[in-house]
Amino acid sequence: MASKAVELEVGPHTVRISSPDRVYFPARGETKLDLVNYYLSVGDGIVNALRERPCMLHRFPSGVAGEKVHQKRVPNGAPPWLETVRVTFPRYNRHADELCVTELAHVAWAVQMSTVEFHPWNSRRADTEKPDEWRIDLDPMPDCGYDRVRRVAHVAHEILDELGAVGWPKTSGGRGLHIYVRIEPRWGFADVRRAALAFAHEVERRAPDDVTTTWWRKDRDPRLLFVDYNQNARDHTIASAYSVRGNPEGTVSTPIRWSEIDDAEPGDFTIATVPARFAELGDLHAGIDKAVFSIEPLLEWAERDGVEEPPDPE
Repeated sequence: MASKAVELEVGPHTVRISSPDRVYFPARGETKLDLVNYYLSVGDGIVNALRERPCMLHRFPSGVAGEKVHQKRVPNGAPPWLETVRVTFPRYNRHADELCVTELAHVAWAVQMSTVEFHPWNSRRADTEKPDEWRIDLDPMPDCGYDRVRRVAHVAHEILDELGAVGWPKTSGGRGLHIYVRIEPRWGFADVRRAALAFAHEVERRAPDDVTTTWWRKDRDPRLLFVDYNQNARDHTIASAYSVRGNPEGTVSTPIRWSEIDDAEPGDFTIATVPARFAELGDLHAGIDKAVFSIEPLLEWAERDGVEEPPDPE
């Protein structure tokens, strides 16, 4: 028998949560309502991470043990207070009106629609073709241990400091680590990705025993870490800060301090542990919009090194 729906007041809006007792995370038995309450507990953080960005939703209608649905378009029948942003896909001559979060009720509505993961673009609706976020994805290959991820994170931090760029690290919610840098929205996706590749090459030069930038996955050493510059390509998205991941443990892509890199374990951060951490520390990425970097030095590196625009991501 289906559990009775509950209604939650989220800001000025009422959000109805159907099937609140449906188990979404089998490891500890957390439910759909637990997931909603998690997002409410980190409200300022998740809204800051998603604000005004086109957002793809990873939905799990029967919980994370079931089918995953990648949803770009907001469905018909969405409440009138929901906000969207239109993005185009020239290759297919199509467009999509994607969720555009500006307040916490939008997040709660998405969870009601069985969303677990939030995957925003790295551009905002003011100009969706000009990214304002450079994403450094430290992506371990299958045989790469987390100690190597930590070492490479420190190398990336060193280079960012030399550039005068502020990096904002977070766990991926999986086996890797992400570092975000707020950038001026002056360049298109191709230039930002080219700059990201120039940075990846510099990380590889400084840590050749730990890092690969080899294009084809099949050609990469499975023991190394791939600095994935492709996450800066148009319409490529990764889980936002404070996004839950679709696994049985309900891990969370969680902002951390640089000083925590050597001790924090990816599995430490779940929907069961992050609310108390957030209540104590607040949003560790709260200042990201005040630390804006110009990618011009990276484009100069790209020119120096003869870095061409990479082919379309695999």
